[in-house]
Amino acid sequence: MESEKDLIVEVDSTNVSIALMENHRLIEFNKESSQGHSFSVGDVHLGKVKKILPSLNAAFVDIGDEKEAFIHYLDLGLYFNAFDEFVKRTNTNSDNKGIYSHIKLGPILEKEGRIENVLTPGQMIIVQIVKEPISTKGSRLTAEISLAGRNIVLLPFAEKVSVSQKISSKEEKRRLETLVKSILPKNYGAIIRTAAEGKKAAILDAELKSLIDKWENSWKTLARSKKTQLLFTEYSKTTTILRDLLNDSFSNIYVDDETVYEEIRKYISLISPEQEKIVKLYKEKGRIFDWFEVTRQIKSSFGKVVPIKQGAYLVIETTEALHVIDVNSGIRSKNKEQEQNTFDVNCYAAEEIARQLRLRDMGGIVIVDFIDMESNEHKNALYKKMQELMQDDRAKHNVLPLTKFGLMQITRQRVRPATEINTTEVCPVCHGTGKIASSLVIDEAIERRLAYYVSEGQTKLTLKVGPILGAYLKKGIFSYIYKWKKKYKCKLEVVEMTDFSVLQYEFYNEKKDKLD
Repeated sequence: MESEKDLIVEVDSTNVSIALMENHRLIEFNKESSQGHSFSVGDVHLGKVKKILPSLNAAFVDIGDEKEAFIHYLDLGLYFNAFDEFVKRTNTNSDNKGIYSHIKLGPILEKEGRIENVLTPGQMIIVQIVKEPISTKGSRLTAEISLAGRNIVLLPFAEKVSVSQKISSKEEKRRLETLVKSILPKNYGAIIRTAAEGKKAAILDAELKSLIDKWENSWKTLARSKKTQLLFTEYSKTTTILRDLLNDSFSNIYVDDETVYEEIRKYISLISPEQEKIVKLYKEKGRIFDWFEVTRQIKSSFGKVVPIKQGAYLVIETTEALHVIDVNSGIRSKNKEQEQNTFDVNCYAAEEIARQLRLRDMGGIVIVDFIDMESNEHKNALYKKMQELMQDDRAKHNVLPLTKFGLMQITRQRVRPATEINTTEVCPVCHGTGKIASSLVIDEAIERRLAYYVSEGQTKLTLKVGPILGAYLKKGIFSYIYKWKKKYKCKLEVVEMTDFSVLQYEFYNEKKDKLD
């Protein structure tokens, strides 16, 4: 049976949160800040070489982040000299298109070369982030720029066109290669992705033009000022996830914001027009994440202790060097079938571990301590199951067999810090003291605040409360809310928040700004 995949996008004033659900179960979660710029994979910067490290054959580059970024000689790419010449020659008065197409690609950088012969401190270079700043380390960079689309990856200053190995038909490979070569301008190369198989020429042409426009539009910024700056960013995280995930098994994309809805719709109409109809604007009352039960799953999935089936649970600990996952069987009866039971629990745990790695985007080294099993047959079966479960993971990974101590080592590509969500909260009512005012007088406390805001000229207010307090305040025909509206001649809307504690409440004004 084909699994049902839904993408839920929640937009608020500061963040865009994206949840990928498979059969209504959360399997990936991403949060993108809509304020300011963070340093993200795929972003292309004009950076300044700060320091050469001959012993590492690498250099530190300033891209505007507090932590200096790092580039190795082998990441400068074959045609670094062409990029370097282009940076030096662009200016606002010249024909930059002409300059770009006339730059000679050769000679290529030697494989065994030295970085000090290519870079000098103070030199401005075009770089792209391949690994975000993690912990104390700065971003990892490459000077081989690529612009990824759904069907094609555009390579500025390159000449080859390569086709994905996953496309098996030789005729299709030849068709795609000939087609892309015929529409690529001079000094551009491309990689044709698996998704391009069977796509019409018009779709590939439109996508290629949009990628070239994106690259060429960055030249204005480059020509105007040769200082450290962002030249262009990858698409928003929403469209990046769509680009990598979108396939025929996608069922629905629900968005609660009209602007983002239009952005996604336009993007899909460009890369996969037949799927435009799966984008839907959410119009129900209440938060979209509550409607699709995403909030509840986030709260239950990101804690230190994660429950699995039959009373078993995982304990997940993270250190600077690695992640450690301990599998615990919980309270279960001991009988002759203990070996089989242990194997079953380990299999359930493996399913949850594969999900957790994607959900938290855990990278680097992961050590899993499974419950000890005697049978080698079971050990091999568990190893094979783990490999199968990890097949859908887009990050590069490697799973090693169980050691004699029952430990499994998994390495997973780490390009950004693991997602951490604190699922424990300091009580906003007692502020961690453990003592709260009597719940009998909570209505008086809320009324006092309401009276104050009305006296300050606020006549349209929103009161956010937890579900229990909401039910208490709205109970009966002559509820507290009804009395307060009449008494203070104001408009008062009550919104129940599933993630609020029992007596927590917040007031918001007409512009939806929180009131202190």
